[in-house]
Amino acid sequence: MCVLCSVVFLSGGLSGTEAKAFPASSDIKDFEIVTGTVRDETGEPLPGAAILVKGTTSGTITDLDGKFSIDVPDDAILVVSYLGYTTTEVSLNGQSILSIQLGREDSQLNEIVVVGYGTQKRSDVTGAIGSLKRENFNRGIIANPVDLLQGQVAGVNVTSVSGEPGANQNVIIRGIGSLRSGTQPLYVLDGFLLDNSDNGIASNPLNFLNPNDIESIDVLKDASAAALYGSRASNGVIVITTKKGKAGSSQVNLSASAGWSSMANQIDVFQADEFRRQVVDVGGNLEDFDGNTRWQDELTQVAFSQDYSLSMSGANTEKFSYFASLGLLDKEGILKNSNLKRYSGKLNMNQKAFDGRLIIDYNLTASYTENLRPSITSTISDMLSLNPTIPAFTDGKPTLLNTNALNPIKRNELYSDNAANNRILGTISPSFEIIEGLTYKLNLGVDYSNTNRYIQYKPFTEVVNESNVANGSLDQLISANTNSLVENTLTYNWNNYKHNFTALAGHSYQTFLDEFRGTSARGFAANNIEPRFQDHNSTLEFPTTISSSGVRNELQSFFGRLNYVYEEKYLVTATFRADGSSKFGDNNKYGYFPSFALGWNVSKEDFMVNSIFNNLKVRTSWGQTGNQEIPSKITQASFSEDRLATGAGSLNTYPIDTQGRTLDDYPYGIVFTRLANPDLQWEVSTQFNAGIDFALFNYRLTGTLDYFNKVSSNILLEVVPADPIQPTSTFWDNIENMEIHNSGIEMALNYNSKPKQKFSYEIGGNVTFIQNEVRDSPFAVLTTGAAQGAGQTGATINGYINNQPIGAFYMLQFDGIGEDGLNRFVDINGDGEILDDDRSVVGSAIPKVIYGMRASLRFKNFDLGMNFNGGAGNDIYNHTTMSLFTKAQLSRSNNTTDFAVQFPNESFNNSNTVSTRFLESGSYLRLNNATIGYNVSPGKLGVGNAFQNIRISLTGQNLFVITNYSGFDPEVNTGSTSSGIQTFGIDRFTYPMARTFMFNLNLTF
Repeated sequence: MCVLCSVVFLSGGLSGTEAKAFPASSDIKDFEIVTGTVRDETGEPLPGAAILVKGTTSGTITDLDGKFSIDVPDDAILVVSYLGYTTTEVSLNGQSILSIQLGREDSQLNEIVVVGYGTQKRSDVTGAIGSLKRENFNRGIIANPVDLLQGQVAGVNVTSVSGEPGANQNVIIRGIGSLRSGTQPLYVLDGFLLDNSDNGIASNPLNFLNPNDIESIDVLKDASAAALYGSRASNGVIVITTKKGKAGSSQVNLSASAGWSSMANQIDVFQADEFRRQVVDVGGNLEDFDGNTRWQDELTQVAFSQDYSLSMSGANTEKFSYFASLGLLDKEGILKNSNLKRYSGKLNMNQKAFDGRLIIDYNLTASYTENLRPSITSTISDMLSLNPTIPAFTDGKPTLLNTNALNPIKRNELYSDNAANNRILGTISPSFEIIEGLTYKLNLGVDYSNTNRYIQYKPFTEVVNESNVANGSLDQLISANTNSLVENTLTYNWNNYKHNFTALAGHSYQTFLDEFRGTSARGFAANNIEPRFQDHNSTLEFPTTISSSGVRNELQSFFGRLNYVYEEKYLVTATFRADGSSKFGDNNKYGYFPSFALGWNVSKEDFMVNSIFNNLKVRTSWGQTGNQEIPSKITQASFSEDRLATGAGSLNTYPIDTQGRTLDDYPYGIVFTRLANPDLQWEVSTQFNAGIDFALFNYRLTGTLDYFNKVSSNILLEVVPADPIQPTSTFWDNIENMEIHNSGIEMALNYNSKPKQKFSYEIGGNVTFIQNEVRDSPFAVLTTGAAQGAGQTGATINGYINNQPIGAFYMLQFDGIGEDGLNRFVDINGDGEILDDDRSVVGSAIPKVIYGMRASLRFKNFDLGMNFNGGAGNDIYNHTTMSLFTKAQLSRSNNTTDFAVQFPNESFNNSNTVSTRFLESGSYLRLNNATIGYNVSPGKLGVGNAFQNIRISLTGQNLFVITNYSGFDPEVNTGSTSSGIQTFGIDRFTYPMARTFMFNLNLTF
């Protein structure tokens, strides 16, 4: 029964919750008052829903809050209907208070998804777009919004760099397509294009955004979907939409969470007694200090976190709506002296005028973030390798180590890395309908960020072999980023009963200004005052150094899109964007990025009327996107002054007097530091996509299947000249013919049970199979990961190698320990020697399969939700094991694991050469989060007039991981970049992952 019919029928005397139902037959005797609430699938109330007693003409409708009251027979069946939703029958079974949820009819088809500079119905979309609504977000105390979609969208691989609060993440959409620009996609927040450059704070730049404010996340994966953002869309686009006020609903929501975190997995180093035995057994020099210290326990903590969010939203008229929120996140890390605190505010407003022809959207996001970090590398190294017989404390103070090195407990008292970031992002977007169907929109926005970061050591004179500790040190880093955007668009919509046509044309101008100033000072008074609060003068012994920089970039773009739909069956999309960037030379300022897509709603055809498919759509697309994420000014020539310095051996200048013997006889000379290259071109990603969307069993089973092939060309790289006689040692160029290929298959499935009052469930999952390869590379290996540490620095671990997967591990193959106690490696070329040419590709850091699974169950007012994610087919290089867990380390009374003693005949002098000895499988399955919740009926508590909803829940994050990896966690990447090329799959002194349990209370009133 439609809503309109219900309203017409009930208009004679029924209005909202005051309406009474009268029996149609005099033989119905026993009546009772039944009350309830009708909500949609997201939990939002449905005003005006029709409630009808089955078999009668008696009924009522819900009020603005979705509530109703009706007088019915005790054995009645209620028929609940709402326009656009599936009609549901509810048996009372003695119940007098009902909570009814309606599912959308054709919800997959009518779902609105965000595309470039607009929205579309899912049924009209021709590109590959993954969408996630807030009810399916990952749960828990989350600092970074990207964590919300980990494992939830096919083709999107989200990998945490470490377990540090707010840590950065590698986000890879359909594979890695560039050497220099990393993996980060373009982030668009409420229509504003964010800048991925470093803003001075060590954690993720998206941490300024409160995840509680987000309504949905759309991932634009193929070129057709992303091409309208051409210049920075080669790695995909993630569109974040925040909450807005809704007509007919006004509410206040308070969410309060408290969580406790601990180390999810400790590495099994030797405990004191075992350590004593092992050092003696290997013939080492045991240093026994009579203690029994578990350093992993001493340097970690049970971390407490709290998250509060207060929001208000509504629409007091049809012309004005609002959403406002305040948030506080205080998240401790499991390493001591590790904390992320964020204060955030959000204001979204929408105002309409001139009968709805003028619409003004206003969005403001503001945050203040404090990030406290310990000395992570030193702390992890100490907790794993420090002698466990050393007492943590002596006479109540941290024990002074006999090497005059710094006790890590004392380091936590002396060292701090504290950053404070202020960020504000504001946009205003007025749009005006000039004539029917033709709308002009102006989008103005500014994103400003300012960070003060202090890295310091308080002086501690008892440590003599670390100068910066003994004398104290301070590094002050000040950075400011300004991102300004001006966009103008014209959109024309025309449709009749067969044709639907939309045309978009636009212009965008965006400027970026990054400023930096750094000061480094040594030598402070040991007065227990932090160095940053002390006066300091530069001295000959400890001179103060100052550095500064400023970079300005500009982007100008012209773009257009055409969408045509015929009879809701045949879909055509064409997109074109021209981007000009100040990063490129005069001859190639602009790049041009077209795309085309076709779609066919097969299920709309007459011959599909009696088919098993409720929805069947096929689509295909081809397009190009660009990449300009390279250093600024590299196409311009640069010079510097140079002069022969004593003992330097420089030949950049020559003496005027051939008999010159002093520096005064060598004048300053002007030398090239960078050559001009006005011909440098845009890097281009070309992608083909073919996909199928389907729904069966009355939309209970839905899914998508996509094949993609992405090829990156015109690869940008800083290279060494082939001719050794060059003014500079390196220069930037496009690598001719070199390509990076990514191809694969994505599949996502979702199954919903038939909606029931007492019990319902939903299960879903996605999987992506991906292959990648570097082709026609002129280089033997472009190193992406190199070893670090004494005797290891610079040795290649992995890189880009011709005809091999991206992030290929390139090293010697370990073949055990020889009779001489030294490493034995496989002689690949059979020449009887082990040299560099015996290295080979032994695996890849990039998984071949990524997947996610989720399940949700509801029984009456209880619900349970679980999300899993995982990957397979990749390897991890355990640099931590290579650096610390050796027999030589154990012989010097440094702690290790049993890895160090697996070969009894190994010599103390054996080198820890980069090889497959330290390469491990990175495959894993993780229970990312699980939540059990209960919706308390306010009426039962006697507070029904004050609260619309009361919900309590318990969430566990990172509850378990199934893996064979021996490190803290298989989801890791802490290697450093090599010549600006991003590293993958290296675990070096990684901040451990945490396991968290969180209690949440949510009140809606």
